[in-house]
Amino acid sequence: MGAALEIRNLHVTVEDQPILKGVNLIVRQGEIHALMGPNGSGKSTLSNTIMGHPAYEVTAGQIIFDGVDILEMEPDERSRRGLFMAFQYPVAIPGVTVANFLRNALNARRRMTNPEDKGIPIPAFRKLMIEKMDMLRMDHEFAGRYLNDGFSGGEKKRAEILQMAVLEPQIAIMDETDSGLDIDALRVVSEGVTTLYGPNLGVLVITHYQRILNYIKPQFVHIMMDGQIVESGGPELALHLEEQGYDWLREKQNGSGK
Repeated sequence: MGAALEIRNLHVTVEDQPILKGVNLIVRQGEIHALMGPNGSGKSTLSNTIMGHPAYEVTAGQIIFDGVDILEMEPDERSRRGLFMAFQYPVAIPGVTVANFLRNALNARRRMTNPEDKGIPIPAFRKLMIEKMDMLRMDHEFAGRYLNDGFSGGEKKRAEILQMAVLEPQIAIMDETDSGLDIDALRVVSEGVTTLYGPNLGVLVITHYQRILNYIKPQFVHIMMDGQIVESGGPELALHLEEQGYDWLREKQNGSGK
């Protein structure tokens, strides 16, 4: 059995406002899940809570990753354990090259499993970078640029996909990765995820557009409304949503006494 990210009855408030109202979800290595829902349904609150953003207060429930409750852990520890988050708006770090950033991140991850680890030797890291960049069909010069500094939307996404390739997380969360991306950048993200996807990587794609799911093919689709997952199914659920919108679900919720 691979690692799983398990969200159990999660309740979260932001500035004393309840946003998540009992979310249950399991994402295992080797699975691709899509989480969809209208704006304000709680999708980004869920991703931020998973990664440990301090503004989000968990009032009930658990987040179990690889058998361990991670709620008390700092974001960097969650990351070193093998959780990866691709953000909607990645931060620029002028003066730090993509390669340096990735080498430091990889060394931190290695020290998680072995505190005595002296870090990956630079020649070995360079070889690893070139392998991963070739796999993702990326220009080698990219590694020497300052992280996200002056990057286009597509280049920021390339940097994130390269991070995923180097760090080899067990579970990756793509939060609204497609918002504001042109079709080429969308393809970069999708092809990258598809290339990296395999039995050791589980992916949770959070989106309110069906279009990214034309490229990244989820096996499981979940719909969130008003802080809860109200419907789960296969890929056909996303297509149904694209044709019908959310009204049929709202009616279903109202009809069930919600």
